Amino acid sequence: MNNFSRLLTAGMLALLPVVAFAQQGDVGPVTNLPLPRYVSMKAVRAYVRRGPAQTHRIDWVLNHRGTPLQVTAEYGNWLRVIDADSAGGWVHRSLLSGVRTVVVTDDKALLFETPDEDALPIAEAEKGVIARLGPCQIEWCEVTVDGFTGWVLKIAIWGIDAAEIRE
Repeated sequence: MNNFSRLLTAGMLALLPVVAFAQQGDVGPVTNLPLPRYVSMKAVRAYVRRGPAQTHRIDWVLNHRGTPLQVTAEYGNWLRVIDADSAGGWVHRSLLSGVRTVVVTDDKALLFETPDEDALPIAEAEKGVIARLGPCQIEWCEVTVDGFTGWVLKIAIWGIDAAEIRE
C-alpha cells in the first residue's frame, strides 16, 4: 500500500463514529443511563438504520407502538437497538420511550392471579403479544395486556434480564 492509500484509508476511518458497544454495567456516553437497557417504541413507525444518521440506509421498519427494544450503544441522538429476534440497527431516540414493555416469546403464556403456577390462570397471551411491564421477582413479572393484569413466568417473555428485579 502506498503512502497516499494509507493516508486516504486513515482519513476515511477518522470520519466513522466511534461507538463502544455495551458491556453489562456500562453507561451511555450521551444519556449517562445504563447500557444495555430496555426501552419501548413511542412512535407508531420507526426506521431502523444501518448507522447513526438519516443518511444511512434503512434496514427495516418497526411498525408497532410499544415494541420492546434493548439499547446497546449511543451516538448523539441515535440509539443502537436490538429486538427480541436479535435484529438490530440505529433509531433516533425521539421515537423511543423509557416505558417498559415485554413481548411474549413462548407459543402461549398464562397470566396468573399471583406469582405461583398453582394460582388461578386469568388469561392467556400468544407469542408476539406486547404487554406493559410491572414489578418483577426472580422468576415472575406482573404484566398488563388488554385490560388483564397478571403474573407471567420470566422465561416466557423478552424485554427484561433474567436477574432483573423491579418493584
